[in-house]
Amino acid sequence: MEHISFPPLTRFAICGGTHGNEMTGIHVVRQMEKNKVVEVEDVSVMTVLSNPDAIKVCRRYMETDLNRCFTSALLSAPLNASSPHEMKRAHELNALLGPKGSPDAVDLLCDLHNTTSNMGLCFILFNYDWIALHICKYVQSKSSYGTIAVIQLVVPDSESFSLETVGKHGFSLEVGPQPTGVVRADIYNMVMETLDLIIEWLQKFNSGCTFEGGEMEAFNWTKTIDYPRDPTTHEITAAIHPHLQDNDFKLLHPGDPIFQSFTGETIKHEGEAAYPFFVNECAYYEKKIAFHLAQKVSISIPSISMQKENA
Repeated sequence: MEHISFPPLTRFAICGGTHGNEMTGIHVVRQMEKNKVVEVEDVSVMTVLSNPDAIKVCRRYMETDLNRCFTSALLSAPLNASSPHEMKRAHELNALLGPKGSPDAVDLLCDLHNTTSNMGLCFILFNYDWIALHICKYVQSKSSYGTIAVIQLVVPDSESFSLETVGKHGFSLEVGPQPTGVVRADIYNMVMETLDLIIEWLQKFNSGCTFEGGEMEAFNWTKTIDYPRDPTTHEITAAIHPHLQDNDFKLLHPGDPIFQSFTGETIKHEGEAAYPFFVNECAYYEKKIAFHLAQKVSISIPSISMQKENA
């Protein structure tokens, strides 16, 4: 099987509060800053509160979703006095952690998120990033928290829109269920253990360990489903069906119930079998998303190791 070598991964950025009402990342970053976690065996750790103004008022964002502001086009667009607060902050974060796509970007960026959906602990990443996939595989093998899902969004690099794409390698950790504005100890502990495992992997990689390749499963996003809506008012006319609620990543077959209308009717899934995720996510009502659908795929990942200095 193919083997690929990469430069050392010595700069690790951990971000929280990209959405100002997702509390785990905020408290994790604050605690790491209190503990003065800045370097762990040749891994420099940078902690960032991504959207301080939104954090202060416990809102997802002030004017627009910060986690959609990191496409190449938006980061290269000029700013002016009327630019949204989050666009200005995205440029600041790109200067601090990137620039995106440049040799100066941090080696690894992990952005911490919460979801109100019953998704457990998930890694979300763009495209086939072998470093990120190997870290996912390692955490899956070591975590004490059971099944960990990997979600891939396969798009052109220029269209990748979220904060973690500013780093040379990156992913978001999406953990739930947790209501907005709330912190849960079990989910906080889950994230802290995961970050410890990520740092452990980085230390092993930088010390010269080879990580063997192989097959791993991931969920590739395929489609977005909106709520049923009134054709005149565009208000939703149904809620997630009880059989689908809290059943993220469980195979949805044609004919399975997905919505229950407010008049009591059941609306069934049409189309091919697929895996739902972000089911009934609170923040997605404004985006007209009831849930996403994915196909489960098997990915062949190469073995990897650190490049030797004279290579």
